[in-house]
Amino acid sequence: MIKELYTAQQMELRDRARDLAETVMRPVAALHDVEQTYPWEVQKAIKAAGLSGVWIPKEYGGLGGGVLDLCIVVEEFSRACGGMGVGYAVNALGSFPIIISGTAEQKQRWLPAIAAGDALIAFGLSEKESGSDAGSMTTRAEKDGDGWVLNGEKKWNTGGAVASLNTIFAVTQPGRGARGISAFLVEKDTPGYRVGKHEDKLGIRCVPVVEIHLQNCRVPEANLLGGAEGHGFKHAMITLDRARPGVAAQAVGLAQGALDLALQYTHERKQFGQSVSSFQGIQWMLADMASQTEAARALVHYAARVIDAGAKQITKLSAMCKLVATDVAMKVTTDAVQLFGGYGYCKDFPAEKYMRDAKITQIYEGTNQIQRLVIARSLLREAAGATD
Repeated sequence: MIKELYTAQQMELRDRARDLAETVMRPVAALHDVEQTYPWEVQKAIKAAGLSGVWIPKEYGGLGGGVLDLCIVVEEFSRACGGMGVGYAVNALGSFPIIISGTAEQKQRWLPAIAAGDALIAFGLSEKESGSDAGSMTTRAEKDGDGWVLNGEKKWNTGGAVASLNTIFAVTQPGRGARGISAFLVEKDTPGYRVGKHEDKLGIRCVPVVEIHLQNCRVPEANLLGGAEGHGFKHAMITLDRARPGVAAQAVGLAQGALDLALQYTHERKQFGQSVSSFQGIQWMLADMASQTEAARALVHYAARVIDAGAKQITKLSAMCKLVATDVAMKVTTDAVQLFGGYGYCKDFPAEKYMRDAKITQIYEGTNQIQRLVIARSLLREAAGATD
């Protein structure tokens, strides 16, 4: 990062996050990956470092940073461990709906605890038969007196097993499609709310991805996000536009971390009487890896700056940065495994973990095929408007 392009707070956040990543995250990353356990000691360290509420407004106890501040921290964490990076970022995903659309009472009730690191939050949108097609969800919420009763299941709920609060999307007006979806804030101890299956994953194994079962789960009217029905799908799409740069930052961190490992290994590894990095073919690979990573970082930070500036049309740019950065992460981490040779395929070395962690970034918060559709449709609408 060129310090002239960033605020003093952003540079300080980077340094603080990098120190925590190197001293706390990296030493335990392999252990939590193997055991598939949540790193509570890392969560405690994040809280102690004052990094829990980077993106939350100051009036609710946060640092008042924007999406770029969030991306800077996520990248540094992911450079040490992709799973810990997303374990942190999912709290932004879950709390963005409250920040964007919550009532004053909802913000005051829940955001301070998240900002302080005393509470974790998840985001419950996807279902078994409703992934990319989020508008086809079947989870229902029915009005019952002074509250709502939720029934259904949520799938791929990242952090759901450790979160004390979940933003749950459900159909309140059947037959209206996306306009019939509302959002609710559901606390983990609510009767009828149950964490189900824990997924046994390829990567990001230290953060739980679970099913959430809702069976006659009753929440009060005050837990209806924004205090109004029918806006849930809109809340979700606005949230994803703001959160996708965070996934992209995770990808950039993974690419940079893998590149760091590859540079060190190829410099130290000797073959034919000289370091592997002295061979031109290897140098070209390293040059491509570094250039692709830097290009991805530039696009992610540009997208974050545009969002922080208050631009209204951010969907296309958000999708672009997610698409480019995650494809780069998969390419760079795979090349890093190649540069490690046979050792890259073994768990004795960390390169293979970066590749496993990188794969999910091309899938969650909208697959890269969906991102391409989003981008293309935006381009075609712009072209049609230009010819009218």
